[in-house]
Amino acid sequence: MIRLIAALDSRRGIATDSGIPWKLPGDTAYFRAKTATGLILMGRATYDEFAAPLHKRENFVLTTHPGPLRTGFRAIGSLDQLTAENPGEDVWVIGGATVYAHTITEAGELLLTQVDGDFDCTKFFPPYETEFGLTARSDDRQDGVTTYRFETWQRLPSRPTDPV
Repeated sequence: MIRLIAALDSRRGIATDSGIPWKLPGDTAYFRAKTATGLILMGRATYDEFAAPLHKRENFVLTTHPGPLRTGFRAIGSLDQLTAENPGEDVWVIGGATVYAHTITEAGELLLTQVDGDFDCTKFFPPYETEFGLTARSDDRQDGVTTYRFETWQRLPSRPTDPV
Protein backbone atom coordinates (compact mmCIF):
# COMPACT_ATOMS: atom_id res chain seq x y z
CA MET A 1 0.00 0.00 0.00
CA ILE A 2 1.12 3.55 -0.64
CA ARG A 3 0.88 5.73 2.45
CA LEU A 4 1.61 9.41 2.89
CA ILE A 5 2.80 10.49 6.33
CA ALA A 6 3.01 14.15 7.29
CA ALA A 7 2.53 16.68 10.05
CA LEU A 8 0.44 19.70 9.10
CA ASP A 9 -0.78 22.85 10.74
CA SER A 10 -4.31 24.25 10.72
CA ARG A 11 -3.83 25.56 7.15
CA ARG A 12 -2.32 22.25 5.85
CA GLY A 13 1.14 23.85 6.13
CA ILE A 14 4.04 21.40 6.36
CA ALA A 15 7.13 23.63 6.22
CA THR A 16 8.56 27.09 5.81
CA ASP A 17 11.42 27.97 3.50
CA SER A 18 13.81 27.05 6.32
CA GLY A 19 12.22 23.70 7.23
CA ILE A 20 9.64 22.26 9.62
CA PRO A 21 8.60 25.04 12.03
CA TRP A 22 7.83 22.86 15.05
CA LYS A 23 9.75 20.36 17.16
CA LEU A 24 7.53 17.59 18.47
CA PRO A 25 9.45 14.65 19.94
CA GLY A 26 6.24 12.62 20.22
CA ASP A 27 5.55 13.08 16.51
CA THR A 28 9.14 12.18 15.63
CA ALA A 29 8.81 8.92 17.59
CA TYR A 30 5.46 8.20 15.88
CA PHE A 31 7.00 8.84 12.45
CA ARG A 32 9.95 6.53 13.14
CA ALA A 33 7.72 3.73 14.44
CA LYS A 34 5.27 3.90 11.54
CA THR A 35 7.95 4.04 8.81
CA ALA A 36 10.14 1.29 10.35
CA THR A 37 9.17 -1.18 7.61
CA GLY A 38 8.51 -0.69 3.91
CA LEU A 39 10.14 1.57 1.35
CA ILE A 40 10.82 5.25 2.01
CA LEU A 41 10.15 7.75 -0.80
CA MET A 42 11.06 11.42 -0.58
CA GLY A 43 11.73 14.38 -2.82
CA ARG A 44 15.08 16.03 -3.40
CA ALA A 45 14.53 18.86 -0.88
CA THR A 46 13.57 16.35 1.83
CA TYR A 47 16.63 14.26 0.94
CA ASP A 48 18.79 17.37 1.43
CA GLU A 49 17.56 17.56 5.06
CA PHE A 50 18.76 14.04 5.94
CA ALA A 51 22.39 13.27 6.77
CA ALA A 52 21.76 9.51 6.53
CA PRO A 53 18.99 7.23 5.27
CA LEU A 54 16.14 6.36 7.62
CA HIS A 55 16.27 3.05 9.45
CA LYS A 56 19.70 2.18 8.02
CA ARG A 57 18.23 0.95 4.74
CA GLU A 58 17.98 2.20 1.19
CA ASN A 59 15.74 5.27 0.81
CA PHE A 60 14.41 6.38 -2.56
CA VAL A 61 14.58 9.96 -3.83
CA LEU A 62 12.10 11.03 -6.47
CA THR A 63 14.24 13.26 -8.65
CA THR A 64 15.11 14.24 -12.19
CA HIS A 65 18.56 15.53 -11.18
CA PRO A 66 21.26 13.34 -12.71
CA GLY A 67 23.80 13.92 -9.92
CA PRO A 68 24.88 11.18 -7.51
CA LEU A 69 23.25 10.73 -4.12
CA ARG A 70 24.85 9.89 -0.78
CA THR A 71 25.28 6.27 0.29
CA GLY A 72 21.97 4.68 1.26
CA PHE A 73 19.88 6.81 -1.09
CA ARG A 74 18.80 5.81 -4.59
CA ALA A 75 17.35 8.06 -7.29
CA ILE A 76 14.03 6.97 -8.77
CA GLY A 77 12.17 8.61 -11.64
CA SER A 78 8.57 7.93 -10.57
CA LEU A 79 6.33 6.22 -8.06
CA ASP A 80 5.30 3.80 -10.82
CA GLN A 81 8.94 2.82 -11.34
CA LEU A 82 9.41 2.26 -7.60
CA THR A 83 6.34 0.04 -7.27
CA ALA A 84 7.15 -1.88 -10.48
CA GLU A 85 10.67 -2.64 -9.23
CA ASN A 86 9.42 -3.57 -5.75
CA PRO A 87 6.05 -5.33 -6.23
CA GLY A 88 4.02 -5.88 -3.08
CA GLU A 89 6.16 -3.59 -0.93
CA ASP A 90 4.57 -0.92 1.23
CA VAL A 91 5.70 2.60 0.33
CA TRP A 92 5.94 5.50 2.78
CA VAL A 93 5.91 8.91 1.08
CA ILE A 94 7.54 11.34 3.53
CA GLY A 95 7.58 14.61 1.61
CA GLY A 96 7.94 17.27 0.50
CA ALA A 97 4.99 19.21 -0.83
CA THR A 98 5.60 18.48 -4.51
CA VAL A 99 6.01 14.74 -3.91
CA TYR A 100 2.85 14.65 -1.80
CA ALA A 101 0.93 16.42 -4.59
CA HIS A 102 2.23 13.97 -7.21
CA THR A 103 1.57 10.80 -5.19
CA ILE A 104 -1.66 11.46 -3.25
CA THR A 105 -3.78 10.12 -6.12
CA GLU A 106 -2.10 6.72 -5.67
CA ALA A 107 -2.27 6.64 -1.87
CA GLY A 108 -4.57 4.30 0.01
CA GLU A 109 -3.90 5.79 3.41
CA LEU A 110 -2.76 9.05 5.01
CA LEU A 111 -1.19 9.22 8.46
CA LEU A 112 -1.44 12.86 9.45
CA THR A 113 -0.30 14.62 12.56
CA GLN A 114 -2.61 17.60 12.97
CA VAL A 115 -0.66 20.39 14.68
CA ASP A 116 -2.85 23.08 16.23
CA GLY A 117 -2.11 26.60 15.00
CA ASP A 118 -0.89 28.49 11.97
CA PHE A 119 2.90 28.36 11.61
CA ASP A 120 3.20 30.69 8.58
CA CYS A 121 4.17 27.80 6.34
CA THR A 122 5.10 28.32 2.71
CA LYS A 123 4.76 24.65 1.70
CA PHE A 124 1.46 22.81 1.95
CA PHE A 125 -0.04 19.33 1.95
CA PRO A 126 -2.56 18.85 -0.87
CA PRO A 127 -6.32 18.84 -0.21
CA TYR A 128 -7.49 15.37 0.81
CA GLU A 129 -10.82 15.56 2.66
CA THR A 130 -13.05 14.72 -0.33
CA GLU A 131 -11.08 11.60 -1.35
CA PHE A 132 -10.28 10.21 2.11
CA GLY A 133 -12.32 9.52 5.23
CA LEU A 134 -11.10 9.82 8.82
CA THR A 135 -10.89 6.34 10.38
CA ALA A 136 -8.89 6.94 13.58
CA ARG A 137 -7.94 9.89 15.76
CA SER A 138 -5.82 9.97 18.91
CA ASP A 139 -6.47 12.09 21.94
CA ASP A 140 -4.76 15.48 21.94
CA ARG A 141 -1.10 15.44 22.96
CA GLN A 142 1.19 18.25 23.94
CA ASP A 143 4.91 18.89 23.48
CA GLY A 144 5.75 22.17 25.17
CA VAL A 145 3.01 24.61 24.22
CA THR A 146 2.09 22.84 20.97
CA THR A 147 -0.99 20.61 20.86
CA TYR A 148 -1.34 17.91 18.20
CA ARG A 149 -3.10 14.64 17.42
CA PHE A 150 -2.55 11.65 15.15
CA GLU A 151 -5.13 10.87 12.47
CA THR A 152 -5.51 8.03 9.99
CA TRP A 153 -7.41 8.66 6.76
CA GLN A 154 -8.43 5.90 4.31
CA ARG A 155 -9.20 6.42 0.64
CA LEU A 156 -12.94 6.43 0.06
CA PRO A 157 -14.38 3.90 -2.39
CA SER A 158 -14.79 5.18 -5.93
CA ARG A 159 -18.23 6.47 -6.71
CA PRO A 160 -19.74 5.67 -10.07
CA THR A 161 -20.17 8.69 -12.29
CA ASP A 162 -23.66 9.78 -13.28
CA PRO A 163 -24.57 9.21 -16.95
CA VAL A 164 -24.68 12.39 -18.96
